[in-house]
Amino acid sequence: MKKISIYYFAVIIVVLISFTSCYKLQKDYQYDAFTLDPNINMTAKQFLLSRGTAGVAGDTVFKWMQLGIEYAGIDMAEYEKPGRTYIFLHNGAIRTTTGSGASLRVNGGFFFDYPIIGRDSAGNVVKSKVDPTMDSMRPAFQWNEYPQQLVKNYFLYLILQADYTFENLSVNNTSIQTLLAPNTIADPNKVSKLGWAVVKTSPNPDPALAANITFNTAGGAGFDPEGKINLKLINNQDAPINVNDRTNDRTAGYFATNGKVHVYGATVHPFRYSYP
Repeated sequence: MKKISIYYFAVIIVVLISFTSCYKLQKDYQYDAFTLDPNINMTAKQFLLSRGTAGVAGDTVFKWMQLGIEYAGIDMAEYEKPGRTYIFLHNGAIRTTTGSGASLRVNGGFFFDYPIIGRDSAGNVVKSKVDPTMDSMRPAFQWNEYPQQLVKNYFLYLILQADYTFENLSVNNTSIQTLLAPNTIADPNKVSKLGWAVVKTSPNPDPALAANITFNTAGGAGFDPEGKINLKLINNQDAPINVNDRTNDRTAGYFATNGKVHVYGATVHPFRYSYP
């Protein structure tokens, strides 16, 4: 995917190459300015499906997102409703892998950052052989290893009830209501590490630790207590849209016919603030 930043790029390059006195100075070469159109001329749903499990020519970068939505039982009509901002997950935001077949290993993404708690055949939590005081954990391989309701709530959190992109965001966080209901508990049975995440409704008193995540084996809410998400612009040459002080976009600023779409290639954590 190409990066779309601030709607368009104006590129003017002047090439002047100076050699020794036996060479003439090359003539200036002027590139015409051009606009990269952010309009994708389709709904968010159509965009998702066009690059989902049935993507053309192997373009299935939203495959794992589509599989998650289908497992969760979310009506795809949610991605056709107007006036929203849609956070899309590139495959890498859900799982990255090494090896294949029996040697396949998940080494990144949501499945890695929020692994499954190990249990024996009777359903009892298995303790780590390395540290017997800790529960055993392993990365997930499929969405169905998480409770269906957890996955549904996660994707509801990625649908914002307002239309936000570069023009109405700033370098300061904007808190936006999502479709996730307030006071939703991610994982009351602690099937995954997400059930350990301690979350807050106010920023960390130490701004330098804003991206930190606190886990407690006694349990945490996991999802943002108010069902809100933070977006802000990062002040650098790429001007990415950052989510919850932790994840910069992979590609942002798509204009779907029913709202805005921002794509992320690393784990989007479903809460704004986390500290003891």
